Amino acid sequence: MLIARRADTRARADFATWKMMAKLNGFSALPPEAQNFLSGYKTLLEQMGEDDATEATITEVYKAYYAEMGGGGTPPDVRPRTSEPVTDNVTAFRRPAPKPKAKTSNRFAGTSIGSSGKRPLPVALIFACLVVVYVAIRMLWK
Repeated sequence: MLIARRADTRARADFATWKMMAKLNGFSALPPEAQNFLSGYKTLLEQMGEDDATEATITEVYKAYYAEMGGGGTPPDVRPRTSEPVTDNVTAFRRPAPKPKAKTSNRFAGTSIGSSGKRPLPVALIFACLVVVYVAIRMLWK
C-alpha cells in the first residue's frame, strides 16, 4: 500500500505539473513519457469531460509509476472512498468575540508600547537630541 500511495501522489503531482507546463507553452521541454501521457489526455478530453479525462490519465500514470516503483500485479485503489458524514458531538471552532476597547480620559493611557506603557518619542525630538549631543562633543574638543 505504501508503494501505491507514493505512486498515486507522484502521479497526481506530475500530471498537474505537466498540464501547467503545457498551458505555458512548455510542452516541448517535457520528457517523452510526459508528452505521451499528455497526448493521451488530449484524445480523452475530446471523448469525455475534463474531470473524467484527468482522472483516467492520472490512473494511467499511476499504473506506470506503480510498476516502476516495484509494485507487483494490479495496482490497488488508493483514492479515499466517500463515506457517510460522521455525526459526533464535536463543535465547530468559533472565533471569540473581540473585546471592546476601554475609553479613557487620559490622552496617553490608551497607548501601550510593549509592557511599559510609555509613549514613544517623536522622531524629530530624537534627531534634535542627537544634534545637541554632536554639537556639544564638537565644542568640547576645541
